[in-house]
Amino acid sequence: MTDPRSPHDIALPTDKELVLKVIPMPADTNGNGDIFGGWVMAQVDLAGSVLPARYIQGRMATVAVNEFIFKQPVRVGDILSFFSVISRVGNTSVTVEVEVYAERFADQGRFVKVTEARLTYVAIDEQGRPRPVPRPAAGA
Repeated sequence: MTDPRSPHDIALPTDKELVLKVIPMPADTNGNGDIFGGWVMAQVDLAGSVLPARYIQGRMATVAVNEFIFKQPVRVGDILSFFSVISRVGNTSVTVEVEVYAERFADQGRFVKVTEARLTYVAIDEQGRPRPVPRPAAGA
Protein backbone atom coordinates (compact mmCIF):
# COMPACT_ATOMS: atom_id res chain seq x y z
CA MET A 1 0.00 0.00 0.00
CA THR A 2 1.40 3.41 -0.92
CA ASP A 3 1.45 6.37 1.45
CA PRO A 4 -1.07 8.99 0.23
CA ARG A 5 0.92 11.84 1.77
CA SER A 6 3.02 14.07 -0.43
CA PRO A 7 6.74 14.43 0.33
CA HIS A 8 5.98 18.02 1.41
CA ASP A 9 3.78 16.97 4.34
CA ILE A 10 5.12 18.11 7.67
CA ALA A 11 5.46 15.79 10.63
CA LEU A 12 4.53 17.21 14.01
CA PRO A 13 7.48 17.80 16.33
CA THR A 14 8.46 15.04 18.74
CA ASP A 15 10.98 17.16 20.69
CA LYS A 16 8.37 19.67 21.91
CA GLU A 17 5.31 19.34 24.12
CA LEU A 18 1.76 19.82 22.83
CA VAL A 19 0.46 22.58 25.13
CA LEU A 20 -2.70 23.84 23.38
CA LYS A 21 -5.18 22.98 20.63
CA VAL A 22 -7.74 25.47 19.36
CA ILE A 23 -10.01 26.06 16.36
CA PRO A 24 -10.35 29.66 15.11
CA MET A 25 -13.86 30.82 14.32
CA PRO A 26 -15.36 33.38 11.87
CA ALA A 27 -15.36 36.14 14.52
CA ASP A 28 -11.54 35.91 14.53
CA THR A 29 -11.11 36.89 10.85
CA ASN A 30 -9.71 40.00 9.20
CA GLY A 31 -11.06 41.68 6.05
CA ASN A 32 -9.39 39.07 3.84
CA GLY A 33 -11.19 36.22 5.58
CA ASP A 34 -8.02 34.92 7.23
CA ILE A 35 -7.51 34.81 10.98
CA PHE A 36 -6.18 38.04 12.53
CA GLY A 37 -2.47 37.90 13.30
CA GLY A 38 -3.22 39.44 16.69
CA TRP A 39 -5.55 36.57 17.51
CA VAL A 40 -2.78 34.10 16.65
CA MET A 41 -0.33 36.11 18.78
CA ALA A 42 -2.68 35.97 21.77
CA GLN A 43 -2.99 32.18 21.44
CA VAL A 44 0.81 31.84 21.15
CA ASP A 45 1.20 33.92 24.33
CA LEU A 46 -1.18 31.58 26.16
CA ALA A 47 0.54 28.46 24.81
CA GLY A 48 3.96 29.92 25.52
CA SER A 49 3.12 30.47 29.19
CA VAL A 50 2.29 26.82 29.93
CA LEU A 51 5.82 25.44 30.35
CA PRO A 52 7.34 28.51 32.07
CA ALA A 53 4.55 28.33 34.66
CA ARG A 54 6.06 25.03 35.85
CA TYR A 55 9.33 26.80 36.63
CA ILE A 56 8.04 30.15 37.81
CA GLN A 57 5.39 28.76 40.21
CA GLY A 58 3.47 31.99 40.64
CA ARG A 59 2.80 35.26 38.89
CA MET A 60 4.57 35.98 35.64
CA ALA A 61 4.37 38.44 32.79
CA THR A 62 5.35 38.34 29.14
CA VAL A 63 8.43 40.55 29.01
CA ALA A 64 9.45 40.06 25.38
CA VAL A 65 8.35 38.65 22.08
CA ASN A 66 11.85 37.94 20.85
CA GLU A 67 10.75 36.59 17.48
CA PHE A 68 7.43 36.00 15.76
CA ILE A 69 7.16 34.64 12.23
CA PHE A 70 3.90 34.13 10.34
CA LYS A 71 4.70 31.44 7.79
CA GLN A 72 1.24 30.65 6.37
CA PRO A 73 -2.24 32.13 6.83
CA VAL A 74 -4.55 30.57 9.40
CA ARG A 75 -8.08 29.84 8.23
CA VAL A 76 -11.44 29.43 9.89
CA GLY A 77 -11.87 25.82 10.96
CA ASP A 78 -8.16 24.95 11.03
CA ILE A 79 -7.25 22.77 13.98
CA LEU A 80 -4.24 24.54 15.46
CA SER A 81 -1.72 22.61 17.53
CA PHE A 82 0.75 24.59 19.64
CA PHE A 83 4.03 22.89 20.56
CA SER A 84 6.44 24.39 23.05
CA VAL A 85 9.90 23.85 24.52
CA ILE A 86 11.92 25.78 27.12
CA SER A 87 15.06 27.22 25.52
CA ARG A 88 16.49 29.13 28.51
CA VAL A 89 15.94 29.51 32.24
CA GLY A 90 17.55 32.65 33.65
CA ASN A 91 17.62 34.21 37.11
CA THR A 92 14.20 35.87 36.80
CA SER A 93 12.99 34.77 33.37
CA VAL A 94 12.18 31.78 31.19
CA THR A 95 12.39 31.81 27.39
CA VAL A 96 10.24 29.45 25.37
CA GLU A 97 9.91 28.53 21.71
CA VAL A 98 6.46 27.89 20.26
CA GLU A 99 5.59 26.30 16.93
CA VAL A 100 2.05 26.31 15.57
CA TYR A 101 0.77 23.74 13.09
CA ALA A 102 -2.54 23.86 11.24
CA GLU A 103 -4.48 20.79 10.31
CA ARG A 104 -6.63 22.20 7.53
CA PHE A 105 -10.36 21.57 7.92
CA ALA A 106 -10.66 20.14 4.42
CA ASP A 107 -7.39 18.17 4.56
CA GLN A 108 -7.48 16.22 7.83
CA GLY A 109 -4.30 14.43 8.85
CA ARG A 110 -1.98 16.81 6.99
CA PHE A 111 -0.20 19.62 8.77
CA VAL A 112 1.42 22.89 7.79
CA LYS A 113 3.56 25.04 10.09
CA VAL A 114 1.83 28.42 10.26
CA THR A 115 3.73 30.27 12.98
CA GLU A 116 6.86 30.09 15.07
CA ALA A 117 7.79 32.35 17.95
CA ARG A 118 10.17 32.84 20.85
CA LEU A 119 8.87 34.59 23.97
CA THR A 120 10.34 35.45 27.37
CA TYR A 121 8.33 35.44 30.59
CA VAL A 122 9.53 37.03 33.82
CA ALA A 123 8.63 35.85 37.32
CA ILE A 124 7.04 38.71 39.27
CA ASP A 125 6.10 39.29 42.90
CA GLU A 126 2.80 40.71 44.18
CA GLN A 127 4.03 44.26 43.42
CA GLY A 128 4.88 43.33 39.82
CA ARG A 129 8.64 43.40 40.38
CA PRO A 130 10.93 40.70 38.99
CA ARG A 131 11.72 37.88 41.41
CA PRO A 132 14.03 34.86 41.16
CA VAL A 133 12.82 31.77 39.31
CA PRO A 134 12.73 28.96 41.90
CA ARG A 135 15.42 26.32 41.35
CA PRO A 136 14.60 22.63 41.71
CA ALA A 137 15.74 21.07 44.96
CA ALA A 138 18.94 19.03 44.75
CA GLY A 139 18.19 15.49 43.66
CA ALA A 140 14.74 16.45 42.31
